[in-house]
This record gives sequence, structure tokens and C-alpha cells, in this order.
Amino acid sequence: MLNRLRKTRGESFKVLVNEALRRGLKQMRTRDSRREPFRTQAVELGPCRIGSIDNIAEALSIGEGESFK
Repeated sequence: MLNRLRKTRGESFKVLVNEALRRGLKQMRTRDSRREPFRTQAVELGPCRIGSIDNIAEALSIGEGESFK
């Protein structure tokens, strides 16, 4: 599409790419500003089952069993 525009308008590929990006970003900005921000609902997961994740081998053995090796 950009190559066809380049031939019909007589402008460089670089100029057309920059123009397309500017127009696209303007549309994205105006469309996003009307949209409500996405919110994630918090969920209680209970107490941590692993005391500390400093020891990765211990954390993996608790999470996956001893067969993780």
C-alpha cells in the first residue's frame, strides 16, 4: 500500500511511513482517551505456602514435588 502511495504521490517511502505512523498514533490516542481504563479485580489467594523464595530448589520442590530435578 505504501509503495502504491509512493508512486501516486511522488513522495519518499520514509516520508509516507512517518505520516502513516503519525496518523495512526493520533487515532489510537483519541480512541484510547474515551475508553475506561482496564481494572483487574483483586482476589484473596490465602497465605503463602512457601516461606521464602530465596532458595529456588526448595520453592520448586514444594511447588512441583521432588520430581522437578
